[in-house]
Amino acid sequence: MKLRKLTTSLILAGLTFASSTLMAADYVIDTKGAHASIKFRIQHLGYSWLYGRFNDFDGKFSYDEAAPEKASVEVNIKTASVDSNHAERDKHLRSDDFLNVDKYPEAKFVSTGYSPGKDGKGTVKGNLTLHGITKPLEIDVQFIGAGKDPWGGYRSGFEGTTKFSRTDFGIMKNLGPKSNDVEMTLSVEGIRQ
Repeated sequence: MKLRKLTTSLILAGLTFASSTLMAADYVIDTKGAHASIKFRIQHLGYSWLYGRFNDFDGKFSYDEAAPEKASVEVNIKTASVDSNHAERDKHLRSDDFLNVDKYPEAKFVSTGYSPGKDGKGTVKGNLTLHGITKPLEIDVQFIGAGKDPWGGYRSGFEGTTKFSRTDFGIMKNLGPKSNDVEMTLSVEGIRQ
């Protein structure tokens, strides 16, 4: 009788362990090692492209290659870290004409769902909060790769692209009709926790 209870306990423990190993892995985006970036571009007066990035951000994601539809992601951006490689322009971008970083020091994206596609592609749906306004946003995602790193950890990497209207987020400064859409690229490498 005791042997049967012990065997049953071991089987249950094994099943519990097996089911926990099949759950999605949690990752922290590797911003400390600078293995992630958030870049943007917007047309200037319709004559050229202005490129920039955000230097201070963090985030996390969950991903299971066996069940990618359960993936989730959260990214927090310090808006004052905007960097267009021009100090005076960056000062203007931080002002209330654009990001108004004193009033809105953080932008945030939180996913609400993920639709996997073919060849590691998919679409993340979620909500972007920018300039004090929250709107739904979709990000086209490409899985880059995953595996062990040289320091004994495990990493996964993705790249996402999206486009949104700055006026939808209350940024109304008029720079011409072709200067409304912002294109963003998020390159993230996460360290499994």
